[in-house]
Amino acid sequence: MTWLATRWERLNGPARIGGVDLARGLAVLGMFAAHLLWIRESFDLADPSTWIAVVSGRSSILFATLAGVSIGLMTGGPRPLPRDRMATARRRLAIRAGLLWVIGILLIATGVPVYVILPAYALMFLLALPLTSLPARVLLPLAGALALVLPFVQVVLDALPVWSTATGNALSLAIGWHYPFTTWIAFVIAGLGVARAGIGRLQVQVWLVAAGAALAIAGYGTDAATGADQIAERASYLGALWTARAHSTGLLEVVGSGGFALAVLGACLLACRTVLVWAALPLRAVGAMPLSAYTLQLVVWAAIAASELDRVGDLAGFRALEPFWPLTMAIILLCTAWALLVGRGPLETVLDAASRFAVPDRVTLPDGPPLR
Repeated sequence: MTWLATRWERLNGPARIGGVDLARGLAVLGMFAAHLLWIRESFDLADPSTWIAVVSGRSSILFATLAGVSIGLMTGGPRPLPRDRMATARRRLAIRAGLLWVIGILLIATGVPVYVILPAYALMFLLALPLTSLPARVLLPLAGALALVLPFVQVVLDALPVWSTATGNALSLAIGWHYPFTTWIAFVIAGLGVARAGIGRLQVQVWLVAAGAALAIAGYGTDAATGADQIAERASYLGALWTARAHSTGLLEVVGSGGFALAVLGACLLACRTVLVWAALPLRAVGAMPLSAYTLQLVVWAAIAASELDRVGDLAGFRALEPFWPLTMAIILLCTAWALLVGRGPLETVLDAASRFAVPDRVTLPDGPPLR
């Protein structure tokens, strides 16, 4: 009974922020849907048949924002860790980033026809490390400024001739350029700032919903009124900039989808203040082990495609098997059982153990120097 109680406490105790796990679980399942479902139309609030398109682009941006939240929580939450402990935490996060990159490359090597987010995720982890000592009052304005400025640079970077070469294609996969860290770092910094603001406070949670919704309305509303279509995007610099199309990294997408991510996070945090926290337990279990769930989906995909199709990279053939619901439900059930019976996800356990092994705790003697 004590063994089961510790697993229950780990998932549901005060040290765990259920709303963050719920938002992360939704982000992971949203990426599953973007991978496995046919999504033919752009999202239109007035047309329910298009609502599934909400997962395109927005799920991965929510995932990146939550990466910043995780970094913030691991480095002190509302108050940054003291200097010596922060140095240890940064080194461990750097080790995790390196392992995430390796896992991402291995998943790319399976040949599954998706843009694997983990290499970009790893780079954004590294870029955020120098900022972990900053308070929310610096991080949140910095994230806002970068979100407004970096899309102007991103259009130029995306147009570089190197991306049309074989070398450029390999580089694109290795750094996750479909999720360009050169602009997406703004989402990570925003998440870090939210963690520093005190993500467990009701005031912060309400602010996330209100501010996020305002930004989403501003970005998507402006796109609906004046945004460029895909033809205009390809025709000019301004067209490529002035769009909210999913994965365009246009200014309006950065503002709108960034706001959407903040609003979803705030809504999940508020929901987990109510009895909905128990109804959401399976989704929270997925969010408690997102790396394991994400990796398992792609590994199972590769295995099924290799046995059932002519080639693993046949996206249309795999989608024709209608794998979304069976695979998603199986992963939800597996994650829930694992969380309740075992505890931390398998890959999360490996990354934590490896980072602690590579960067052990510093031990300070009463009257002596720190020892390793």
